Amino acid sequence: MEAIHILSALGGVTLATIGGLMIITNPGQNDYENYATEALTFYLKDEVCPQAPSELGGFLISYCKTLVDTGRPQIQKVISNKTIRQNYLLFSIYETELSLPSPVPSYQFGTIGALRQFYTYEAQEYKAHEF
Repeated sequence: MEAIHILSALGGVTLATIGGLMIITNPGQNDYENYATEALTFYLKDEVCPQAPSELGGFLISYCKTLVDTGRPQIQKVISNKTIRQNYLLFSIYETELSLPSPVPSYQFGTIGALRQFYTYEAQEYKAHEF
């Protein structure tokens, strides 16, 4: 009987410790904005820049990555303005809706933040006229 009480107490302490660790390591809004800005700029450089129209003599293709880097503060501001955070103490859910100018598609993202990490579970592309 004594062993059961010890195991029960040990289990309670373990759960409390894990819960406390999760609360402490629940990433905040600024952490998410940095994560999302990094992910979006990587996507723009890797996927969108190579597809830039060449009507301007290749100007966009040549300078696209530089333009993305230059616009990084504005990208972060858009993410900040278009993100809703639901804080559940142990973890947070971030929902971001990005409506970007053509040729970049618009997206809805769902991301969970926990233990100082982010896990994007939804990235849905849509056309602006779908809403």
